[in-house]
Amino acid sequence: MPDLSSVLNGFTPSPIAEMFGLATELKAKGRDIADLSVGEPDFTTPDHAKAAAIEAINQNNTRYTNVAGTIELRRAVSAKFKRDNGLDYPPEQIVIDAGVKPLLFHALQAVVEPGSEVILPTPCWASYGGMITLAGGQARPVRCPQSTGFKLQPDALEAAITPRTSAIMLNSPSNPTGAAYTRAELKALTDVLLRHPQVWIIADDIYEHIVFDGFDFTTPAQVEPRLYDRTITLNGVSKAYAMTGWRIGYAGGPVPVINAIKKILTQNNGNPCSISQAAAVAALEGPQDFLKDRAASFKERRDYLLSRMETMPGLVCHAPEGAFYLYPDCAGLINRTAPDGTAIESSTDLARYLLARHDLAVVPGAAFDYDPNIRISYATSMAVLVKACDRLEAACNLLTHG
Repeated sequence: MPDLSSVLNGFTPSPIAEMFGLATELKAKGRDIADLSVGEPDFTTPDHAKAAAIEAINQNNTRYTNVAGTIELRRAVSAKFKRDNGLDYPPEQIVIDAGVKPLLFHALQAVVEPGSEVILPTPCWASYGGMITLAGGQARPVRCPQSTGFKLQPDALEAAITPRTSAIMLNSPSNPTGAAYTRAELKALTDVLLRHPQVWIIADDIYEHIVFDGFDFTTPAQVEPRLYDRTITLNGVSKAYAMTGWRIGYAGGPVPVINAIKKILTQNNGNPCSISQAAAVAALEGPQDFLKDRAASFKERRDYLLSRMETMPGLVCHAPEGAFYLYPDCAGLINRTAPDGTAIESSTDLARYLLARHDLAVVPGAAFDYDPNIRISYATSMAVLVKACDRLEAACNLLTHG
């Protein structure tokens, strides 16, 4: 058999997908798994978005669209950027893709030279590193400890930039920590980036509408207009509108980089689903008031989990500003032996133990390039969260007290 591409040796499959797969297998066998492994809202797609998709089918809008997306959706995205972020991206500066995940990869392909570096504040989403490798670049992780709220500091950013740096990826609020940058914190980072004109800024804003405690969301090109011409602002309908399966992501940016992404799309996956695009138009142009209600529900779940974890031995948890994740430090549970003899030597061991012995699915911190931690998704019902907390507390007590 001929050899496979050596590029595949540079990264591993997503541990999130692995844990989700293991949990799914156990569920299929009849196990009652409290699954906190996947970041997928338990809300439903808004009715007006579903109705728009049905209408598109009935009107036979089922053919190819412009590779950059329909003009209707690009106009809706343009209006959204203006309404929510004060950013002026006309339709010709917007591109639509089959989800934010492929769009992030295509953006990296457009700006990364072979061997150049992409700054990656960690903890970070599990797929970023693999995308950078596939795009021909090299990830340059910068550790952002819990003591800084899991946020990149200006001096650390300055130290990480080299002549080989081509881009930085910023995700606020963050997966896996929920950390979100205030306007002042973001301005401190953009002040650094102004001094390095070779660096592109890739802003992943997918959790924009899921923020708590009156947090004021901002994005880099909004905070520092002088970076407008080298910022790619990405977002989508998956998280805010509970449209994960519809696969629609969008980006605004300067004409050259948007045209570069379009060029890649012409030879890659072509246009996104026409039906999904019609639904996304309705989501972006329809009522938006429910977004605050959903964010309030996520806050209630966050607060419940934080209150429960205060009494769990071995865990220390930071209160996030947004998204729907907690990222507790589990150092107090490492290098322990469970009553059944299971040795817990890493967050991966802990996650496997919780699933196998306590019917609880979480994701190990190794997936996010920052340990020892576990990621807990609270994008599920309170009933599941209560059950999950009971099981997690029982596991913590067994590991710390025997």
